[in-house]
Amino acid sequence: MKKFALYVALAIAATLPGFYLRLTGTHVAPVLEAAIFFVAILGAGFLLSWGAEAAEEHVSQGLVIGVLALVTVLPEYAVDLYYTYQAGLHPGSAYAGFAAANMTGANRLLIGAGWPLIVFLYWWHSGKRAVALSWDNAAEIAYLALASLYSFVIVWKGSIGVIDFVVLVGIFAAYLWRLSKLPKADHDEAEEAEDDDDEVGPAAVLATLPVRQQWLMMGVLTVVAVAVIVMAAEPFAESLLAAGRDLGVNQFLLVQWVAPFASEVPEVVLVVLFVLNNRPTAALGALVSDKINQWTLLVGMIPVVYALGAGHLTGFPLDARQHEEFFLTAAQSLFAVALLLRLRLSLGSAAILLGLFSVQFALAWVFEHDEAGSVRLLTDMAWLYLVLALGLFWWNRAGLVQYVRVGLLARAEPSPVTDPAVATNP
Repeated sequence: MKKFALYVALAIAATLPGFYLRLTGTHVAPVLEAAIFFVAILGAGFLLSWGAEAAEEHVSQGLVIGVLALVTVLPEYAVDLYYTYQAGLHPGSAYAGFAAANMTGANRLLIGAGWPLIVFLYWWHSGKRAVALSWDNAAEIAYLALASLYSFVIVWKGSIGVIDFVVLVGIFAAYLWRLSKLPKADHDEAEEAEDDDDEVGPAAVLATLPVRQQWLMMGVLTVVAVAVIVMAAEPFAESLLAAGRDLGVNQFLLVQWVAPFASEVPEVVLVVLFVLNNRPTAALGALVSDKINQWTLLVGMIPVVYALGAGHLTGFPLDARQHEEFFLTAAQSLFAVALLLRLRLSLGSAAILLGLFSVQFALAWVFEHDEAGSVRLLTDMAWLYLVLALGLFWWNRAGLVQYVRVGLLARAEPSPVTDPAVATNP
C-alpha cells in the first residue's frame, strides 16, 4: 500500500506546477509552460490508467480493455476538442488545421509506433516473433475495420458532419456491447501470467484492497485526473502554439506529434507492463481498442463541438491538407486491420508498420514549409497503404465472413480447423 501511495503522490506532484500557473494566472516562457502542462497531463493520464486497469478484476476483460482505452486517452480528447471548439468560434482560423492535425497524428502515432513497440518488446522479452491473438479479439479487428471503411465516406465528402457523429458513435456503442459478451478473463494468457512473477504497479496494489475501497479509490483517481485534464487542456494547447512561434517550428507538425505523445504515454506504459507480465494479447488488444475509440468517438465528436463553437449546426470542413491527412490516416488504419486478419501481428508486420510510419514522419518535417509537397507526400503514402491493404484483404478473403460472424455479430467461434490462428501462429 505504501508503494501505491508513493506512485499516486508522484503523479499528483507532477500536476501541481500546472495548477499553480493556472490558478495564479502566472505565465512563464512558452516552452517551459508547455512542458509544465505536458507533465500535468501526463500525471493525469497515469492516474486514469491505474484506476481503469484495476477495474479488470470486476468486469469482462474485453469490456475493461475498451473502457481502459477510452479513459486513458481523455487528455487527447480534451486537447483536440479545445482546438475544435476554437475553430468553431473563429471560422477560417488555423485552429481547424490544428484540430485535424492532433486527431490524425494521435491515430497514426498509435498504429505506426505503438503497435510495433508491443511486438518488438515481446520478442525481446520472450524470444517469440509474433503476438498471437484469439477469436475474442475478432471484435476489435472487425469494429476497427468497420470504422476504417466508414472513414472513407468522410474522405469522399470532404467534411465531418452530424450524420457522421451518429454513425461513428453507433459503431462505438455496438463495439462496447460486443465486448460485454466476452468472458471475464482471457484464460490462456491469464494462466500464463499467473505462472510467472506477480503483477506489479499501482493497479495491482489497488486490487488487493477490499472491493468497496477499490471502487472508492478508482473514483477518486478518476475525479482528480479529470480535474487536472480540464485545468491543463487549454493552457497546454495554447502554450504549445506559442512555443512553436518562439522556436520557429511548424505549429501544425508540433500539434500533430507532441500533443498526442503526452496523451499516449500512460497507455503505452500500461501495455508495456502487460507485455512484461506475459500478457501481450491484452497489450495489443488495448492499443487496438484505443485506436477504435479515437477513430469513432473522437472523430464523431468533432462536428458537434465545432457546431457548439460556431453557434449553429454545421459540419467540420477539411481543407486540402486536412483532407489528405485524413485520407492517409484512414488508409493506414485499413492496412493495420489487414495485417491482423490472421489473428497475429508478426515481427515482419510490425517492422513494416514502423518503417512506413518513420518515412512519412521524417518526410513531413522535410516538407514542413512546402504545402504542395506535403500534400503530394500524404497522397502517395495513402495510396501505398491502400494498395497493400487491398492485397492483404484479397489474400485472406476466405476468412472475412468468419470475422463478420464472430467479430460483429458475436456468433460462435470457428472450429479449430478453420481458425487462422491455429494455422499460422507459431
